[in-house]
Amino acid sequence: MTATPARLDPPARRRRHARLIAALTTAVGACAEAAGKVYGPIAAAPPGQEEVVVDPLPVVYLSHTAAPLLEAARAEDEARWPAAVAREREQGRRTFAARVAVARAQELLEEPGPAGPVPLPTAEQGAAIDLASAGDEIAELWREDPAQALARAGELAAGGEFTAAEVLDTAVDTAIGAGLLALVDARTATDPSLMAEQCLQAVPHLVLAVALASADPH
Repeated sequence: MTATPARLDPPARRRRHARLIAALTTAVGACAEAAGKVYGPIAAAPPGQEEVVVDPLPVVYLSHTAAPLLEAARAEDEARWPAAVAREREQGRRTFAARVAVARAQELLEEPGPAGPVPLPTAEQGAAIDLASAGDEIAELWREDPAQALARAGELAAGGEFTAAEVLDTAVDTAIGAGLLALVDARTATDPSLMAEQCLQAVPHLVLAVALASADPH
């Protein structure tokens, strides 16, 4: 009897998401550099100078390129770990089916109410919403206590409706989404200083995404 080679084991999430993590750190550095193009000239100007020429274009450029950069990194990670991706998708199908089954069971137990202007979500839609909500919860918990967030991910996985890894991955999406929204706000700001400030506000979200993508529930 031979032992299973270690290389067939699921990769640690830090390696599984290595390209995404690297792209996130690149985006963090780009945020600081873009903001510096605004703050640097102001800091270097003589105290009596009323008008200072700054360059807000790096902020605008970053706001347009960050999302494609991160999506490309995700695709590279998937190409590097095809077996892990296949396993994740199979696990995702199982947990999705489990959430749908729970939602349908709840529908049978609930008394039908009067129809409202907005239709209630289907069991399938509810299953997707539940995963998104779990990711939001973990991302919020991580800001306060990473250990508690990991423990909560384990609790969510205990019932078979989630895996800890997919909840963490969804939390990564939540953090990245918040960072990208901050960059959009930076692009649409009319004042260059406000653009730089909004650009820097994306950094905590991107750093959170790095931490969540690196976290291993095992």
